[in-house]
Amino acid sequence: MISASIILKLRAAGCVFAEDEARLLVSTARDAAELDSMVSQRVAGLPLEHVLGWAEFCGLRVTVAPGVFVPRRRTEFLVEQALSLSPPDPVIVDLCCGSGAVGAALLAARPSATLYAADIDPAAVRCARHNVPLVLQGDLYEPLPKSLRGKVNVLVVNAPYVPTSAIPLMPPEARDHEPQVALDGGEDGLDVQRRVAREAPRWLAPGGHLLIETSTAQAPLLRDVFTAAGLHAKIVSSDQATVVTGRLGSSH
Repeated sequence: MISASIILKLRAAGCVFAEDEARLLVSTARDAAELDSMVSQRVAGLPLEHVLGWAEFCGLRVTVAPGVFVPRRRTEFLVEQALSLSPPDPVIVDLCCGSGAVGAALLAARPSATLYAADIDPAAVRCARHNVPLVLQGDLYEPLPKSLRGKVNVLVVNAPYVPTSAIPLMPPEARDHEPQVALDGGEDGLDVQRRVAREAPRWLAPGGHLLIETSTAQAPLLRDVFTAAGLHAKIVSSDQATVVTGRLGSSH
C-alpha cells in the first residue's frame, strides 16, 4: 500500500500526478531508506526519471542518469516516422542521441538494423551505452566512421531546438537539471539543425531520409533549410509533435 504521506509530500511539491509518481517510487525503491531518499530528491525538484533511473519510451525502460536529457513522450512520433521510412535492414544513425532512447526504440523495432549513436556530451554517452550497443562521442558527424558516408538509410536527430532567450521560461525540472547543451538551440533554436542538414547529403544513401524533431513554429524554416541542402523536405505533425523529414534523391 502506498503511504498517504508520500502522496501528500509530492502533491505539496507541485507534482500533478502525485499518486502515479508515488506508485513508481515505491515499486522502484529497494528499501525504506532508499524510498525516503528518492522522495526527498523528487520533492527537491529532481526530474522523476532521474530519481527512478529510467524513463518509459516506446514501451521500453530506458536508463536515464542525472544530468542527462530526459526523453519526452512526444519524441515517440519521431520514432514512428523513422520506422515508416525505414527499409527492412537499415543503417541508422542517431545524432544528438542523449540517453539513446530513440536509437533503442528503433533497434527494438528493427533488430536487424545497424545502429550508430553519437553525442557530444560525455555524460550522455555514458548513459546511452546502457541502452544501445554502439555510442560514439563527438560533435555531430565527427566521430562516425568515414565508411558510413553515402550508406545511411535513416538519420534521426532530436537536437536542441529551444531558442536561447526561451531557456529561462522552461520548467525548472528541465532548466535546472538537464544539460544546457541538450536544450539551447541558439538564437532561433535551429543552430544545430542547420549544421546537421548541411552535411546530411554526404552521409545519406540514395533515397535515405533525415528526420529532425522541431516545433510547429520552427518547422517551415527548417523545411527551407532541408531544401537548401538538397533534400526533398516535408513537415509531418501529430497532436503532440512536429518532425521535418528530408529525402535524398537518387541523383545525389
